[in-house]
Amino acid sequence: MPRGDLFPEIGTYETGYLPLSDRHVMYWEQAGNPRGRPALFLHGGPGAGAGAVHRRFFDPAVWRIIIFDQRGAGRSRPLGSLEDNTTPHLIADIETLRQHLGIDKWLLFGGSWGSTLALAYAQAHPERVAACVLRGVFLGRRSEVEWFLRGMGTVFPDAYADFAGFLPEAEREDLLGNYMRRLIDPDPAVHLPAARAWSIYEGTCSTLLPSPETVLAFAQDRTALGLARIEAHYFLHDLFLPPEGLLANMHRIAHIPAEIVQGRYDMVCPPVTAFDLVAAWPKARLTLVPDAGHSALEAGIRRALVAALERFRGAR
Repeated sequence: MPRGDLFPEIGTYETGYLPLSDRHVMYWEQAGNPRGRPALFLHGGPGAGAGAVHRRFFDPAVWRIIIFDQRGAGRSRPLGSLEDNTTPHLIADIETLRQHLGIDKWLLFGGSWGSTLALAYAQAHPERVAACVLRGVFLGRRSEVEWFLRGMGTVFPDAYADFAGFLPEAEREDLLGNYMRRLIDPDPAVHLPAARAWSIYEGTCSTLLPSPETVLAFAQDRTALGLARIEAHYFLHDLFLPPEGLLANMHRIAHIPAEIVQGRYDMVCPPVTAFDLVAAWPKARLTLVPDAGHSALEAGIRRALVAALERFRGAR
């Protein structure tokens, strides 16, 4: 019988901090079965960080669950640092972690920005990827960033009014640039309110139905600062992706099997992007969840992601 929801809470069996450079240190952890199939969890944002709940998508008897916080995010240090923080750096960090843990190949599990990073890493190192489970697909195209900054306001005009209204009227033509100017200000009295306004906007738009708990989580200072500052930094630089984009390099991973889970009413990463990806990926299968938005923790998304992982539990 298919499993209905997340697995029970589970602790880690190993954690560590891995130096990446003179400035950056990565937090990582392992849970589940030390002799199981390796699976790497890639969190969203960029800059959102990972949490204990993310271990619960994986059957701990089957999977060797590896979770880490990307540069500047979560428990990695220093929080919110933009120095040497690009997609190529993150791809190199994943390889550093893989080698540190002695893993040959792993399944990649990522949603939103985590799906972007999974695709970028897989295209750079296809020989290291056994399969992918992706959710709420984001390809980092300029149109997708513009949708986040303005398009979501067509469905969430109240949330958008708060987001844009945080800035003086004269600055609203350049939301990204003027938010960034505040987010990198060294004074917490300047950067923290801007980070909260940005992060609350994203959290409010992330679920099909209103979720005060989701918004509250996004509003926490550490989460908001890492998410808003790093996300704006990446948006300003076209996500540090190749000029031709991720779809142009899908031939590199055409042989890798993938399960893609997408909420029908995902307003942060609309479903058309998942359809574009599946059209370019012969081995990908799309599950469209009819009663969900963007969040991985909505009931239909949770069930679909657990089912997707279950379909890969015996594959090699």
